[in-house]
Amino acid sequence: MSYYIGVMSGTSLDGIDIALSDFSDSGEFGFIAAETFPIPTELHGKLLLLINNQETTLEELGAIDIVLGQLIGKLINQFLTQHQLGADDITAIGSHGQTIYHSPNSSYPFSQQIGNANVIAEMTGITTVADFRQRDIAAGGQGAPLVPAFHQALFRSLNEDRFIVNIGGISNLTLLPSSSKQAVIGFDTGPGNVLIDYWTQSQLKQPYDRGGQWAASGQCDNEYLSLLLNEPYFKQTIPKSTGRELFNAKWFEKVTHQYRHNINPADIQATLVELTTRTISDEIKTYATSKYQVFICGGGAHNDYLLTRLQDLLGERQVSTTEIIGLHPDWVEACAFSWLAYRTMTKQAGNLPSVTGAKHPTTLGAIYPA
Repeated sequence: MSYYIGVMSGTSLDGIDIALSDFSDSGEFGFIAAETFPIPTELHGKLLLLINNQETTLEELGAIDIVLGQLIGKLINQFLTQHQLGADDITAIGSHGQTIYHSPNSSYPFSQQIGNANVIAEMTGITTVADFRQRDIAAGGQGAPLVPAFHQALFRSLNEDRFIVNIGGISNLTLLPSSSKQAVIGFDTGPGNVLIDYWTQSQLKQPYDRGGQWAASGQCDNEYLSLLLNEPYFKQTIPKSTGRELFNAKWFEKVTHQYRHNINPADIQATLVELTTRTISDEIKTYATSKYQVFICGGGAHNDYLLTRLQDLLGERQVSTTEIIGLHPDWVEACAFSWLAYRTMTKQAGNLPSVTGAKHPTTLGAIYPA
């Protein structure tokens, strides 16, 4: 057995997830433990400002890259101490880093994550794998989503077609066909929690709408929803990926300003939930060719109202979480980056060209030795 650590701080910026996994000699994945650590308030504010404003100085960018790397290194050491493990027990860390700008369709495509891996390797004494997206982009792909490859390894069934839906800040889905002759499909559908959380924080001064209770108290405004759905991204063909560089406070305020009718805050919240669930359910219906099951992971799995609306939109198809097929929904993405680190360290491809659009499978990430 080989132990790997996966670290993920997603688009929602709701914490840093650290997961410990083991891998057998044949590469079989095993979940050991995981924990979410809060991002300190000052750093959280700086990250949010950087991502939303999309402007900074070189000095500020360099500093926040180091500060986040130091935090990740500190938290990994704390996690290891809690689990009575040392650096020598871990083969490698897979650190996704915090995405600050994702631009796979520009003239010079790139995706930039911060959380300096040199610092992480130095502080922990553990080989660290990071910068996973750039190699896929260099091979002509979107660089995202990368987690569908892990979904395929862990959740694919020979008995049924499955949709795995990750609802983080951005939502993405993976179609796992039961037939090995059919390619896996995966892409970002659009906003997950990012707008829902923004509106909650703006109006209620709370980090998120617990259980979707506030949204449930309102009603969807269909005219306003139609305006939100006019976003060209929703009509793009796959492969496609997105992030806060598109779906952010500025995008929300711009679209909302175009809506000339009065609408109360709870109704806006209900409509934002409908935007998330409609864009997910519409894409599922587009790509579903047979009976299928739907399994949710990510923070959205805790939003009862959102899951209820998704179930309503999908009708007879049962909506469950990934817990019933092997892994708690909170830990799927962090575990995915332990798996991706394992693939890199064993010189195996980590991307799925049918998902990202890359010209070929390739190993991902840069290795920073202990």
